[in-house]
Amino acid sequence: MGKNVYTSEIKWAVVKEKMSGKLTTKEIMEKYGIKNKSQVETWMRWYRANEIHRFDQPIGKQYTFGHGPDFKSEEEKKDTQMNHLKMENEILKKVFGNDKGVEKHIVLQIVEKFRKNYTVSVILSALEIPRSSFYRWLAEEVEKILTLAEEAIIELCKKTKYRNGHRKIKALLKRDYGIKLDRNTVQKTMQKFHLQCKVKQKRKWKSQGESVVIAPNVLNRNFIASKPNEKWVTDITYIQYGSVTLYLSTIMDLYNNEIVTYKLYNHQQTPLVMDTLREALIARGNPQGVIVHSDQGSVYTSYAYQNALKENHLVSSMSRRGNCWDNAVIESFHSSLKTEEFSLAKFNSLSNVSVVQRIDEYIRHYNEERIQEKLGYLTPKEFGIAAA
Repeated sequence: MGKNVYTSEIKWAVVKEKMSGKLTTKEIMEKYGIKNKSQVETWMRWYRANEIHRFDQPIGKQYTFGHGPDFKSEEEKKDTQMNHLKMENEILKKVFGNDKGVEKHIVLQIVEKFRKNYTVSVILSALEIPRSSFYRWLAEEVEKILTLAEEAIIELCKKTKYRNGHRKIKALLKRDYGIKLDRNTVQKTMQKFHLQCKVKQKRKWKSQGESVVIAPNVLNRNFIASKPNEKWVTDITYIQYGSVTLYLSTIMDLYNNEIVTYKLYNHQQTPLVMDTLREALIARGNPQGVIVHSDQGSVYTSYAYQNALKENHLVSSMSRRGNCWDNAVIESFHSSLKTEEFSLAKFNSLSNVSVVQRIDEYIRHYNEERIQEKLGYLTPKEFGIAAA
């Protein structure tokens, strides 16, 4: 018994019936005399994979040719392509309807699907659509791609170098654009356009227990200050992205989390913290009675540093040994700096000049542009001015 032979017209008709959903597969088989259900499934698979050339291939060669049948002329090939496109258009209209408002969507969908196989001119000719109409519809669709809110969110994320999460972007959206959105909506939009902020890696800390300290823990994790120059926290962190390792010493005012001053040296000896303290005092007009909290590093427990605190009438406070949480705010700042500014840089991959420039720019950004939830979504500078 010979194999069943089905014309290209029958194959397309079956696909059209399947796409319309009005008949069951069994009813379609009975209507067009299809003997095997797998034959219908094969045609649908070709259609969904955009392998429409297979509808014209002779029996036994559907699975071997892969490039369509041989044509006697280019004109015949073009006619076959146009017939395929007309059938595709008819199928889509059967699925989406014939309403005038749907026509644009159908045409754009067909062109997008087949433009890799055929020229836009051939597709539009088959659909009997003027080129001017197509490009006008295309421009209208492009304008609809981004809403005003989406454009604003993308701009804010770019402006802040993707450092902010959806809560801060939500606050900036309201402040800078007057657009009020639910934070979940902002989060979904950021996820849609891959705008999520850089996430700091979790660090595991192991407490080494209580030990004798040079100065008591006066701060005692009370990171809230009622006025400027009431509580300062300080720390040193490694910066390993330049040709040599640099050491960043910073002092932060817990009133508005502003970086009062910072120093970047190629060593972590006592002069590093002494110079940082001296510059902070000058910047703030030599205040007295400030609690200056640090860890128990050797530079902070040195006689020179402790004497400098006493001479300037400052109160020394220290974390318990091996307990980073006692100085969590300044630790968090250093972690944010490395994550947001150097996350894409490898160790020792930058010049020292570039590292210095990046740190200068980041601390300026942190003080003047980076909003904080603790401060009511204001920057440290803005909070200080508003509370003055």
